[in-house]
Amino acid sequence: MSCCDLAAAGQLGKAGIMASDCEPALNQAEGRNPTLERYLGALREAKNDSEQFAALLLVTKAVKAGDIDAKTRRRIFDAVGFTFPNRLLTTKEAPDGCPDHVLRALGVALLACFCSDPELAAHPQVLNKIPILSTFLTARGDPDDAARRSMIDDTYQCLTAVAGTPRGPRHLIAGGTVSALCQAYLGHGYGFDQALALLVGLLAAAETQCWKEAEPDLLAVLRGLSEDFQKAEDASKFELCQLLPLFLPPTTVPPECYRDLQAGLARILGSKLSSWQRNPALKLAARLAHACGSDWIPAGSSGSKFLALLVNLACVEVRLALEETGTEVKEDVVTACYALMELGIQECTRCEQSLLKEPQKVQLVSVMKEAIGAVIHYLLQVGSEKQKEPFVFASVRILGAWLAEETSSLRKEVCQLLPFLVRYAKTLYEEAEEANDLSQQVANLAISPTTPGPTWPGDALRLLLPGWCHLTVEDGPREILIKEGAPSLLCKYFLQQWELTSPGHDTSVLPDSVEIGLQTCCHIFLNLVVTAPGLIKRDACFTSLMNTLMTSLPALVQQQGRLLLAANVATLGLLMARLLSTSPALQGTPASRGFFAAAILFLSQSHVARATPGSDQAVLALSPEYEGIWADLQELWFLGMQAFTGCVPLLPWLAPAALRSRWPQELLQLLGSVSPNSVKPEMVAAYQGVLVELARANRLCREAMRLQAGEETASHYRMAALEQCLSEP
Repeated sequence: MSCCDLAAAGQLGKAGIMASDCEPALNQAEGRNPTLERYLGALREAKNDSEQFAALLLVTKAVKAGDIDAKTRRRIFDAVGFTFPNRLLTTKEAPDGCPDHVLRALGVALLACFCSDPELAAHPQVLNKIPILSTFLTARGDPDDAARRSMIDDTYQCLTAVAGTPRGPRHLIAGGTVSALCQAYLGHGYGFDQALALLVGLLAAAETQCWKEAEPDLLAVLRGLSEDFQKAEDASKFELCQLLPLFLPPTTVPPECYRDLQAGLARILGSKLSSWQRNPALKLAARLAHACGSDWIPAGSSGSKFLALLVNLACVEVRLALEETGTEVKEDVVTACYALMELGIQECTRCEQSLLKEPQKVQLVSVMKEAIGAVIHYLLQVGSEKQKEPFVFASVRILGAWLAEETSSLRKEVCQLLPFLVRYAKTLYEEAEEANDLSQQVANLAISPTTPGPTWPGDALRLLLPGWCHLTVEDGPREILIKEGAPSLLCKYFLQQWELTSPGHDTSVLPDSVEIGLQTCCHIFLNLVVTAPGLIKRDACFTSLMNTLMTSLPALVQQQGRLLLAANVATLGLLMARLLSTSPALQGTPASRGFFAAAILFLSQSHVARATPGSDQAVLALSPEYEGIWADLQELWFLGMQAFTGCVPLLPWLAPAALRSRWPQELLQLLGSVSPNSVKPEMVAAYQGVLVELARANRLCREAMRLQAGEETASHYRMAALEQCLSEP
């Protein structure tokens, strides 16, 4: 067969075989075309390449352009099969006088035609061609060659058809298509716009897998899009606003893109725009805030003005959407605005290296207060039928972020909403799987194309814990929370979350939010112990909580890196033990003895004697493990010392147990080995409180302290109460 015949065969697309013309049949006379059937028979009976080419040319003549329907395509496939296209795609030598890509172009054209049938697009013989097809996207050649352009179009049609099958994206990613598409787009050759469109589809379908397989190439595309966005002066900047969120990596945005993205957004949002132009920019800014916090915003005057503009625009959008009852809420846009408000809250509460100046913070707090008022107004209208909608979850989330930092303003409105919040949190807690799904839906709503990041926890209660911690200090809100059953719900939640940290679970894979949530629960319970002790004594849920604390602390204090949680558990347990001292569980049971032994370990290991250069006497210093977190730990430690002191006279078995642990002896030994000037007065008071109660409670404790030079040590530290107690028989 001559090259002219091959070229003629390559024109099959103009007569119905090329992918671009594989459309549904037009109105055709009933019955099959006898001429076509005869030629298809010849195609099936062809014995060599020349006869197949000739038969294909005859089929081309019998079928007018655009007249080929799905059934006809299938009959052509049945006649040709995959063997012939496979040979065309893999041949390395073309007939004399023909460009080397002609045979491949015909092979791709046949595959593209077959891929119009979804069943064939998912066929293994098509899927195993993905690596070959991907190489065609970046192959070099004459950009004006019509046959090469047709081959590129057909290649994209093949890959797009595969992407449309259920497992197609996975096969394309594994076959190297994502990298090839990135390179094709960056090369800006023929069909680069089709490469971008297919990339968008693959990222929407399987973002994580795409980034895992082709991160360097996708980052290169992101850099290119960011540069285009920064330079764009026409309507394309609005199109890029919609595209860019899809190309932001699931972890963090590379810093080299910050400047271009921020500059492009500043130019858009600083102009007077219609909502369809502004909303994509707000959503892009929200995605950046979610992924990078404020790192993408430059320091200095321009950055602070831009951040203030972002938050102000977000608050205005939230008020417009939520204050007017009956208006349709653009939930994706408002959710994006919530993310920008969270960024504003974070920056307004940041003490060091904040982008905002104090007057800007005051102004933003004022405008955010008005927006939060609109959120509360919206939530008060939410009926039970809407509680499982993702937008309600997003609204509760932003309210939780506000209440974590500010509970003094909007006090009346917050108290009015508290019953709803307790019921809402309880509903989602009881249906935990739906809560996780809601978190996913919220992320999909405006922040991330697929999965949420670690800052979108999958339960409503965790979002509300910091705010409730503040509110339980205040009489009015606390009474409402107790009346609505919040303490019982919190106990159940704590026990359920605690199970995730128990033996048998891999705590290394748990998000930090689980441990932070447990600590915040402890803070709420501490508030209730102090402000509502009667509740602790009468509500059975706190007995269950006490049992869990007692059985858990011994193992917890031994675990590296969990000292702060251990401090919370120990201190809460000691304070509750004072109130529940008559409980059978605290009468010297193995669990209670194990708990107090662990509590003593926590309290006793906080300080050590440390030698100082040039001095014969050591000083009292923090233990290395405690030193780095003492700012967060010290209040709990002092409260724990005070609570332990209060437990000694209530639990007769506790003083002998403390003596067996050698804590009082070692404490006096520590004080005797360091300079009294190195021990702060508050430390002296805490140590004396424990020693005095132990000495008063048990004669053997007094004797052991005397043997450890207790009277002398008490005199050196001016511990008058201890000195007097030890001087008594």
